[in-house]
Amino acid sequence: MPARTLMIQGTGSEVGKSVLVAALCRLFTRQGRRVAPFKAQNMSNNSFVTPDGEEIGRAQAVQAAACRIPPRADFNPVLIKPSGECEAQLVVHGKVAGLLVASDFGRVRRECAGVVQDAFTRLVEEFDLIILEGAGSPAEINLRDYDIVNMYMARLARAPVVLVGDIDRGGVLAALVGTMALLSSEDAQLIKGFLINKFRGDVGLLMPGVRMVEDRIAVPCLGVIPYCRDLCLPEEDAVRWDALSRTKVPTPGLLRIGIAELPCISNSTDLDMLAGEPDVQLVRISQTVDLPLDALIFPGTKNTPQALRYVRDRGMDRLARRLLDQGGTVVGLCGGYQILGRRLLDPLKIESGETELQGLDLLEVETIFAPEKMTVQVKGIHRETGTPIEGYEVHMGRTVLGQGTASLFEVTGPQDSVRRAEGAISADGRVLGTYIHGIFDSSSFRRGFLNRLRVTRGWAPLQPHSGSSLDEELDRWADFVADCLDLSTLELIIQRGILAQ
Repeated sequence: MPARTLMIQGTGSEVGKSVLVAALCRLFTRQGRRVAPFKAQNMSNNSFVTPDGEEIGRAQAVQAAACRIPPRADFNPVLIKPSGECEAQLVVHGKVAGLLVASDFGRVRRECAGVVQDAFTRLVEEFDLIILEGAGSPAEINLRDYDIVNMYMARLARAPVVLVGDIDRGGVLAALVGTMALLSSEDAQLIKGFLINKFRGDVGLLMPGVRMVEDRIAVPCLGVIPYCRDLCLPEEDAVRWDALSRTKVPTPGLLRIGIAELPCISNSTDLDMLAGEPDVQLVRISQTVDLPLDALIFPGTKNTPQALRYVRDRGMDRLARRLLDQGGTVVGLCGGYQILGRRLLDPLKIESGETELQGLDLLEVETIFAPEKMTVQVKGIHRETGTPIEGYEVHMGRTVLGQGTASLFEVTGPQDSVRRAEGAISADGRVLGTYIHGIFDSSSFRRGFLNRLRVTRGWAPLQPHSGSSLDEELDRWADFVADCLDLSTLELIIQRGILAQ
């Protein structure tokens, strides 16, 4: 029997669609169903690499984990990775398919509709339930002719749609009614219920407004979900600086780690586990500051040349050197690793119009950009301590180590029989660079890194703090959402599909 479907769309971006899909994936998986997530098109620089080396949005990898299945490209057949205001890298079924410019956004539908349909068809034949996610809002009528992820997909999948609004940003009732008003009558009939997310306060004060909306748009409210202050799931796209750099009570032994705010930051989820450490305060750095730091991290970026210019323009290169002079540590992740080196060579002008750029010269390495993208999951060890690490690489450049620079890790990929060197560390051990995303997810490596900073300060080391696992967080979040949902009506919507109510 072909899979049943359910689709979550929103009144706008960041209303909570992706995490609500994750919660529903876990809830229905726990019922014994074979569940799969699906987002036809994602626009995000937070990506993930599947076991077979395909690149998808991080949110769909989390949703796959919620379904307790490995991630794969079918779950997110089109990924758009912005590298500037009007340009992006287009990834189709896990592989780079060229550059996408805003003036030709319609290319996605023209060239990728068949890939999207094929991916969805494969899932329909394998699973019992597919939970689809939209993008942005279906009411963006200026983009309707280019749509491949919202109502286009709902019609193709014959999926009943639940519309989600975010009350925390204000105007949720108007957003719900306004969205329905801008939909065509055909598309409006696919909306079978709505949810209000991120509510704070007395729900009784909200209910009269909810009843008015139900009367106005003629679909039921399926729940009001409270704001979850301690939700610890990876972000789909934007950097949540408020969550990463949340203020902690100043205490003896609190490490301050600066995070350089680079243009087009990618894989910001690399920093999540550091932010959760009790002895760490992450500090957002957008320019040179007179602030004592123990370490400075240059995160990944989708536009390394632009990030390099930005760092120099804002004086963050001088901040890094001053920190090193004071005994601190500098870390570069992926694109952040590339800018720490001596030179960036781009003979084919893949990343910019310049064939050579001078790096920050903090690491004795050089990067050469190549057209083939490296996308691979890896496991290995930290060479100095033997501490195990694992993660994934997703980058265009290849970095060569110079004299006086040792590799940071030894790793293997799924097809490797022997370990290879990866990353770089300076002779004094205070400048580190790596292409591996997720190294700080390893509690042992993370604590070893932090304890080295503590020893520099003359502080006693601490024991590893692992926190809850992703699987535990998904269970907790699913339980939280289930308590607020009208699950019986939602089940009826799934069973009835797009039939009239």
